Amino acid sequence: MSVWGRIFAGIYDRVMAKTELAGLGAHRESLLAEASGDVLEIGAGTGTNLLYYGSAVRTLTFTEPEKPMVRRLQRRILERRPDAKLLRAPAEDLPFEDDSFDTVVATLVLCTVDDQPRALRELRRVLRPGGRLLFRRTGTRTGSRSWRTAGRRTRGSCPRGTSSTPPPGASG
Repeated sequence: MSVWGRIFAGIYDRVMAKTELAGLGAHRESLLAEASGDVLEIGAGTGTNLLYYGSAVRTLTFTEPEKPMVRRLQRRILERRPDAKLLRAPAEDLPFEDDSFDTVVATLVLCTVDDQPRALRELRRVLRPGGRLLFRRTGTRTGSRSWRTAGRRTRGSCPRGTSSTPPPGASG
């Protein structure tokens, strides 16, 4: 476990608080209103999205590869959605059967994934036919100052030179 990983997990919510209030929270809420059925969220971090899942979600499963984030996420799950499942797993190697989920969510995460093409293949594999990938990347172009700020505030967590371009057909 890296020192930076522990520090990043400890400061993430505070660093992002103003950006969430300035519009990122509204973007999350709008995107996640589309989640339904059996839902998987990859790279769930500290669990910020937990606030935005609605009643159309039948089951909710989170994956997070970083141990410091898993600790914080587990506490939030117990507080807000105790029926949800949490597994420590990277996006490139998801421990689920093919066609397991109706919706897969990836918000502000793909820039942190080492092998994006492999991760996207995994997301496609676990999505049921007709399923939806709800996607939001760091610093995405929406014309919103809050999104540009989010990109600057979280960029330190993303490897230099990475891109998180959404796959064709992704929502968000």
